[in-house]
Amino acid sequence: MTRSAAEVLREYGPFPGVDHVNGVTFDGERVWFASGDKLNALDPKSGKTKRSIDVSAHAGSAFDGEHLYQLAEDRIQKIDPHTGRVVSTIPAPGGGGDSGLAWAEGSLWVGQYRERKIHQIDPETGAIVRSISSNRFVTGVTWVDGELWHATWEGDESDVRRIDPRTGEVLERLEMPKGVGVSGLESDGGDRFYCGGGKGGTLRAIRRPKRASGERVGGE
Repeated sequence: MTRSAAEVLREYGPFPGVDHVNGVTFDGERVWFASGDKLNALDPKSGKTKRSIDVSAHAGSAFDGEHLYQLAEDRIQKIDPHTGRVVSTIPAPGGGGDSGLAWAEGSLWVGQYRERKIHQIDPETGAIVRSISSNRFVTGVTWVDGELWHATWEGDESDVRRIDPRTGEVLERLEMPKGVGVSGLESDGGDRFYCGGGKGGTLRAIRRPKRASGERVGGE
C-alpha cells in the first residue's frame, strides 16, 4: 500500500444557504452536490452554482449518463436532471445507514457508513449483488478507469483510498489534512476527485494520482 498527502487543487464554497455538503457526482460538465433538501449543479470552472433541484438529498449522489441517483434516508431516488422529476425509487441496502453512491458497470455502488461496507446493487430492484468490507467508516464511493475508490471519515481523520474491488485490500491512501473530512466523492474521469466537505458546507478538488507506467489496475 502507498500513502501520500492529498493534494488539494481548489476549494469551492461556502455556498449561500448551504451548511452541509453530502453526496457528490459529475455529469461531464457540472458537479452536482447534495445539501439536504436540494441537489445543486456547480460549474467547476467558475465555482458558481447554476441551478438546483428540490429533492431530498441526505447522502450519496450518482449519475449514469442519463439520470441522477440520490440517497434519501432509506431509499434511492432516480431523477431526471432536466425536469427534476423523481422517476422511480428503490430501497437503499442500509435502510437509512447509507452514505456514498456511485454508478459503474451497470450497477449502483452504495457505501454503508457504520457497517464499513460497499454494496453493489441492482439499480432496478435494489437487490444486493455483492458486498466489499472496509476497515473504516465508508463515506463517498467512486469508480474511475476500473479503479474503485472510497472515502473514509472517523473523528478528525479522513482519507481517500483505492481498494481491490475483489478483496477490499487497500492499495493506496490519500490522506486529507487534519480536521478536513470527505463526505461525498466523485471522479471527473481525469486527474481529479471532487470531495464533499460535510458540515463545512464546502467542496474540494484533489488530485488523482497518476499510475506508474505498466502498473495494472487493481494491484494485479
